[in-house]
Amino acid sequence: MNTAQPAAGRTDRIRARYAKLVAVTMFLTFDLIMFGAFVRLTDSGLGCPDWPGCYGQITPLGALDDIRAAASALPEGPVTLPKAWIEMIHRYVGALLGLLIIAITVAAWRYRKVLAQSPWLATVILPAVCLQGAFGAWTVTHQLMPAVVTAHLLGGMSLLALLTWLSARQKVLPEIPAGVRRWRPYVALGLVLLYVQLALGGWVSTNYAALACMDFPTCHGQWLPEMDFRSGYSVMRGLGELPSGELISQDALTAIHWTHRNFAFVVLLYFAWLALKLRRHAGLQGPSHALLAMLAVQLLTGLTSIFLQWPIVIAVLHNGGAAVLTLLCVTLLVRLSRVPGASAAQPRSS
Repeated sequence: MNTAQPAAGRTDRIRARYAKLVAVTMFLTFDLIMFGAFVRLTDSGLGCPDWPGCYGQITPLGALDDIRAAASALPEGPVTLPKAWIEMIHRYVGALLGLLIIAITVAAWRYRKVLAQSPWLATVILPAVCLQGAFGAWTVTHQLMPAVVTAHLLGGMSLLALLTWLSARQKVLPEIPAGVRRWRPYVALGLVLLYVQLALGGWVSTNYAALACMDFPTCHGQWLPEMDFRSGYSVMRGLGELPSGELISQDALTAIHWTHRNFAFVVLLYFAWLALKLRRHAGLQGPSHALLAMLAVQLLTGLTSIFLQWPIVIAVLHNGGAAVLTLLCVTLLVRLSRVPGASAAQPRSS
């Protein structure tokens, strides 16, 4: 009796299931980043002012009296029943994400021989999601401190990048000629520039500076308006205030907005140039064309946010576009880094 065929079939099933698990987890991470933006933009980050529960309860239903009391005391405050549900749904999905990543890590070690790949990338993702959960807790306990909220956003993007990398390892990627792989440092530089822009964008969002400049391309009718960079980029301070406790000034908010807006053009031009270069090469055309399309989308949603005074749907899409840019940049980097002939986690031809 030939046992090779059943063994090969089992190997294929394990690899396929593991690839699906990673893909689903990556998709859920992307969704959670989008929903996290919705939490932030609807001012729901303190909808339940404790953590991990809601006034010590598993759901807002068990905390109705506390929520109603808080809402009655401060009708325009951060606590309402809808905001409590928004915040808790975000936490529930985050908990599910953590469980899926635990499953990925366990499977990576248990089936490391079958998967034919090192389990260490999956293992790194586990403490990363734990740290992300800690930042979620600190976001609440530090009362939406801009530095913590921005770090939470960057952590989410980094988690998506790691899962994108892991997902790419489960696929047969097109082989890239050695000469084309010289573009790898340029893509890596692009990823660094993108992360700087993500941090600047997160700083805009967490300081509610998106409407600090209501005109374009000028700001307050000037190319160089009055700005206070020192106050705007003072890191260790509470929401809406300076380290001294004073309210943050309009000049500081203008500096935050102006910096993000203008650095966006640096990122836009760099990635447009890079994508136009990379799309000439087989194996990089798909991600390169998608990168060009997403740059146009980001420019459109960014400008629309200004002209339409930051509608939530557009702002969430802008945040999601940044996540897609991260995904595409990592995809290009992985493809350019793949050693010719490597196709880990794929069924070997019989």
